[in-house]
Amino acid sequence: MRTSGDFHRLVQLVEILRSDHGCPWDREQTPQEIKTYLLEEAYEVLEALDSGSTEDVCAELGDLLFHIVFLARLFDEAGHFDVRDVLQAITGKMILRHPHVFGQAEVSNSDEVRQRWHEIKLAEAKGKGTSPASFLDSVPRNLPALMRAYRVSERAAKVGFDWPDVDSLLKELDKEVAEVNASLGRGNSGKLAEQLGSLLFTVVNLSRFAGVHPEAALTGTIAEFVKRSKVILAHLKKGGRTLESVSLEEMDAIWEECKEGGEG
Repeated sequence: MRTSGDFHRLVQLVEILRSDHGCPWDREQTPQEIKTYLLEEAYEVLEALDSGSTEDVCAELGDLLFHIVFLARLFDEAGHFDVRDVLQAITGKMILRHPHVFGQAEVSNSDEVRQRWHEIKLAEAKGKGTSPASFLDSVPRNLPALMRAYRVSERAAKVGFDWPDVDSLLKELDKEVAEVNASLGRGNSGKLAEQLGSLLFTVVNLSRFAGVHPEAALTGTIAEFVKRSKVILAHLKKGGRTLESVSLEEMDAIWEECKEGGEG
């Protein structure tokens, strides 16, 4: 794999875009503005991965890489670091985090790799004087809520703050559902929101116990719902009807009919 020439061309392209003879829009961009596009591009990579299209994945990874190089250029212009510093930093970090590959350490399985990774991260933070006050402080606050909940539950489980087994967790889930059910219709939206949050967090923990990432599970369910809605809508349009004109039972019947006919 030879990438140095192509990567250098991308770096030069960004430099030209930011130059006095480049693009006015690109010259106006700031890190705060670019971070929005960076997040959008990251999500588009995820969507491409879910689509199964390697062509789309390739294109979206390129878009994401462009924004990373662009952001590095902004900090270079401000005199902080350049893209070479970024590459050197991540290469050094990965070598340090893999002593079983680039050093003399030995590990027997992936669990030991994860444990050693965690220990090295803590040692790095301590060396910088940035050790987190809590074992949960290392979880980024800007993560989407579902992903952050999963990471928090992972960190908590590592220090023993966890349910002993899945049966205990299922009992807790039943309890949370009962509390939500009891609060419905009482008019206390604040309390209901709190209980719904507890219910969602318990479901996230159940996902972790089951070895299923909740973000992936929910993404799949949403995709299936969107697919089902499109199939039903297309079927209704053929008959000159709308979604509003049919009941939920009719929608389910149409869906089953479409599945049997190979449309779902």
